[in-house]
Amino acid sequence: MFRYVVRRTLESVLLMLGVLVLVFFMVRLTGDPVSLIIPMDAPMAQREAFREMMGLNEPLIVQFGSYMLDAMQGDLGTSLRRRGEANLDIIMVRLPATMQLAFAALAFAVLVAVPLGLAGGMRPGSAIDRVARSVGLAGQTIPSFWLGMLLIVLFAVTLGWLPSFGRDGFSSLILPAVALGFAGMGQLVRLTRSAVLDVRRADYVRTARAKGMQGARVSFRHVLPNVAIPIVSVLGIQFTYLLGGSVYIEVVFAWPGLGSLLESAIRDADFPLVQAITIFISLFAISIHLLTDLLYGVLDPRLRRS
Repeated sequence: MFRYVVRRTLESVLLMLGVLVLVFFMVRLTGDPVSLIIPMDAPMAQREAFREMMGLNEPLIVQFGSYMLDAMQGDLGTSLRRRGEANLDIIMVRLPATMQLAFAALAFAVLVAVPLGLAGGMRPGSAIDRVARSVGLAGQTIPSFWLGMLLIVLFAVTLGWLPSFGRDGFSSLILPAVALGFAGMGQLVRLTRSAVLDVRRADYVRTARAKGMQGARVSFRHVLPNVAIPIVSVLGIQFTYLLGGSVYIEVVFAWPGLGSLLESAIRDADFPLVQAITIFISLFAISIHLLTDLLYGVLDPRLRRS
């Protein structure tokens, strides 16, 4: 287990370093930030003063070294459009809203997908199985932003049951959580159903049935624990997808999280803030993947021996 933990941790650290390098050069490929921030008719002295203030007059290798050193110390720079406010402080203010939305979307996906996939897999060809397959297909094909707008038209505009924008209580969380979690729900339904179809043919399941154990007890005592490993591995991936996919949903529902912050930073050409948000989400996603891998190793003893 120790070797497994060390190997996964080293892989995650190398991946984090790769993300830092990639973000640094990708942001600079978008063009000269001075031209994006300072008006073209501004005096040359003003443009040079801004370039010196941002450290852009230094050689690229010096900029890269300062950027890596600051990032490793937790310094993600300052915003250009928010009066020099630290980017990390801005991110931490918006992070709770994004986390709340991501957890709500993940809870919706799990609570619907796992029981539906379990029921469909235990009764292949039945009506509940057809529903599970249909939900899985819909979740994999319907774009989340289009579903979000459809939910707004139906439940906010037409029926008036739920608010269509903002973060104001539990009711405002329902529509964006459903829109964001629907795709993940479709994947989890298909994964759970496929895993159950494999497990239900196992010898220990047939033995449990031969001893007189009935459907629900077999499902929850023998089948579900053995399909938990692939589900856990996908949950980590799904959560990171929800963090990244929240950009579209937060814009559609005017949800005050990191997604809407990233959209406004791109629109305002606030490239240090765009860079900081990208790094933060990437490193957060890598950390979630690492925790998922470690939990996977706990659940599956075979990995601990690898």
